[in-house]
Amino acid sequence: MHNHALFRRPVDPPLTVALVGVGEFGASFMFRSGRAPGLRVVAGADAHMARVIAAARAAGIDEDRIRSCSTHGQAKQALSDGCFAAVEDASLLMDLPVDWVVEATGVPEAAARIAQQAIDHGKNVGMVTKECDCVVGPALQARARAAGVVCTMVDGDQPSLAIRLIAWARSLGLAIVCAGKSSEYDFIYDPDARTISALGRTLTVSPLQHHWHVDSAALPDSIAARRALLASWPHSTVPDLCELALIANATGMKPDTPALHAPVARTRELPDVLRPQAEGGILARSGVLEIFNCLRRADEASFAGGVFVVVRCDDEASWRVLGGKGIPMSSDGRLAMLHNPIHLLGIEAPATLFDVASRGQPSAWLRPVCDLYGRAIRSLRAGEVLSLGERHAISGVEPMLLDAAPLQPDVPIPYYLAAGCKLAADVAPGHMVCLKDVHVPRESTLWELRRAQDQSHFE
Repeated sequence: MHNHALFRRPVDPPLTVALVGVGEFGASFMFRSGRAPGLRVVAGADAHMARVIAAARAAGIDEDRIRSCSTHGQAKQALSDGCFAAVEDASLLMDLPVDWVVEATGVPEAAARIAQQAIDHGKNVGMVTKECDCVVGPALQARARAAGVVCTMVDGDQPSLAIRLIAWARSLGLAIVCAGKSSEYDFIYDPDARTISALGRTLTVSPLQHHWHVDSAALPDSIAARRALLASWPHSTVPDLCELALIANATGMKPDTPALHAPVARTRELPDVLRPQAEGGILARSGVLEIFNCLRRADEASFAGGVFVVVRCDDEASWRVLGGKGIPMSSDGRLAMLHNPIHLLGIEAPATLFDVASRGQPSAWLRPVCDLYGRAIRSLRAGEVLSLGERHAISGVEPMLLDAAPLQPDVPIPYYLAAGCKLAADVAPGHMVCLKDVHVPRESTLWELRRAQDQSHFE
């Protein structure tokens, strides 16, 4: 369906939304929603009230229509008076007369609690916090279905867009060899200075000139050489694997290897790189999920934040024509890469709400296929707290994607369940962090939902 058809839905009355979490995604969603016919954000919650008010102003809401509310009664009266309700406590929004709660806190435990409250109050939920969704997304969707509402991920972030691209390719009968996303940053090469810039750092990497063009006859060696030259940068992050876990749980596809290959590659090289080793690529098998780090010059288009599928060119004549129209093809013409090189945060999210409102189903049904886990890369000591750091890294823990499994003492514990827990036992390097290794919190919505999900899907 073309998007204009979604936005031509009846606009009287419009869909009404309460937004929880006004960071980058939430603020962009509020701004764009004020310009999308048939959709109104009428309330917002954030621990920092000033962020809600600033986002409402930026969205074009008149100053005299923005009310700071500290009670449910004040928030309800604000909406009754045609005003925007700004609150710090998201629970004050749950009884308001709104169609949707869009959850965008980015905090797994808070997201689980807010989504559950919204569902229990009969609200549809748009989930933005992937860190929660990758742990208990199926449980939230089951709870919503039982309550007669919908819980769905929304467009604007890579998982939803990748799932959409995979579904589109499958609907056309295309054989997918690999699908996935790029990392959030590019490796930018300056051929004159022979430097690489990424993540605010610039280093001289003169030997890279010899590996700027990969030799298809020795491709794995060229990719390995790039990785060695750029080893001082991370090639994947926890959010990358978290997003692939969501894609896996929506599509049934799995990663080729638990820690991913995460090659550094130019966009046009992907059909050669992300193919089975028997065909000259780096993958052990076909039909898998992967990420890559885009290598490019400053004058070339970025792929940071984009999604892709690599497909087989079974119709040789048609793909020969498409290759001539700029579709990236493998050197032997047998594979092609189709992609969406952008994601637009909250700017894209309204389309999902309109789509779901018209169909009454989430954009994708989630089921436990993969979980994000953690493996010790140094000695972890009892009493140590597994605190999330920059890009959600836990010191001494390597993220890995493995088959989903229920919570059991000797089974690895999902990464975002382990996050924030105190270790009950030492964990040796190379060992997975298991349930028996942590002190389980006494009260946690995230843990309760996960137990319910395990009981539903594994018992």
